[in-house]
Amino acid sequence: MWKEGTIGIPKKDGGYKSVKYWVKHFEEPSEDYGINGGKISKLSLKMDGVWIANYDRGWDIKPTCEEAELALCILLNDFN
Repeated sequence: MWKEGTIGIPKKDGGYKSVKYWVKHFEEPSEDYGINGGKISKLSLKMDGVWIANYDRGWDIKPTCEEAELALCILLNDFN
């Protein structure tokens, strides 16, 4: 199942950075294709028009910044 949305990542100055996400997840985890053996088989993150992470049954672009790492943690918590 595909999901997409936006995550607000808090900034130190009190504002937020907007991270757009696309996730394909399944009901059952996959040791072969899921992130960390989980249910997410595809994931894309974009911030300020730049791809900051991409996973398509393997990492094409590992998380490139703190915002990407935080968004990934949130999505793993929500979908795994």
